[in-house]
Amino acid sequence: MKVLVTGGAGFLGRAVCARLVERGHVVRAFQRRPLPVPEALDVRQVTGDLRDPDAVARAVDGHDAVINCAALAGVWGAARDYFDVNVTGTANVVTACRRAGTRILVHTSSPAVVHDRADLDGVDESAPYASRFLAPYPRTKAIAERLVLDADSADLATVALRPHIIWGPGDPHFLPRLAEAARGGRLRRVGPATKLIDTVYIDNAADAHVLALERLERLGPGHPPAGRAYFITQDDPRTVSETIDLLLGAAGVTPPTKAVPVWAARGLAAAMEFTGRLFRFDEPPLTRFLVNQLTTAHWFDITAAKRDLGYHPRIDMAEGLRRLAAEHALARTP
Repeated sequence: MKVLVTGGAGFLGRAVCARLVERGHVVRAFQRRPLPVPEALDVRQVTGDLRDPDAVARAVDGHDAVINCAALAGVWGAARDYFDVNVTGTANVVTACRRAGTRILVHTSSPAVVHDRADLDGVDESAPYASRFLAPYPRTKAIAERLVLDADSADLATVALRPHIIWGPGDPHFLPRLAEAARGGRLRRVGPATKLIDTVYIDNAADAHVLALERLERLGPGHPPAGRAYFITQDDPRTVSETIDLLLGAAGVTPPTKAVPVWAARGLAAAMEFTGRLFRFDEPPLTRFLVNQLTTAHWFDITAAKRDLGYHPRIDMAEGLRRLAAEHALARTP
């Protein structure tokens, strides 16, 4: 198939492009700025802004399918910016697919769309959307996911995937920020950090997107996974403390030993957010959203993804950590 990957220059987007090429698809990447692509990876690039409907329409035209990885992520920033990219941008993709006759749309969502500040202990896709959000990112991702699923029809088969905490070699965001905070002595455990969470290795997250695409190509509209959302994880929940320790250890960084009580972290986060908004500071080191992530369980039953997508984590936690450690060891080599 001819497949357009939005956000193709991003961490997940690059992995999806590589997996698509490996599977024999013709791939084009759409992003705001051109980035170097290895010659071995046969991917054409087109630049444009997801918020520009004309640019999106030109990019989508002529493609059988779109994998929409592009998004504005993070826990801080203007709500308008998140809405423009995550909601308006996704609406532009849906409209472009309909007008171009594109048959398949695979959308990258987030488990945060159902995280209503309480524990999520092994929940499945029957969990309702959250009624309250602590940041614009999950709120706008929830709206975008519903746009995509509502667009499912006889002419356009859609699916939304919810990969949880993507990590692995090449990660430019999550682990580097975690490691920087640990090295600077700013990282603390919040409470006992014994709640269970799950994550997903980058190659497994990419696999899920390609599996969803190929299932929709084979089965067509009206059959799962069309019109549905799916959690995507390692299927290997660990405590918050163990997860942080393993990832930092693979990066060659000493994990934190100091802890702060949950009540203190929540109060400090609220104060930091208030000050940050008042004086228009950059993202504070602690936010209510981050505290909630560190102090509640969020791991998921992925039975539906196994059944409907044929998804099983190809790279287990141990192998993923080995690959991550090898990357960081190479980076430290003079």
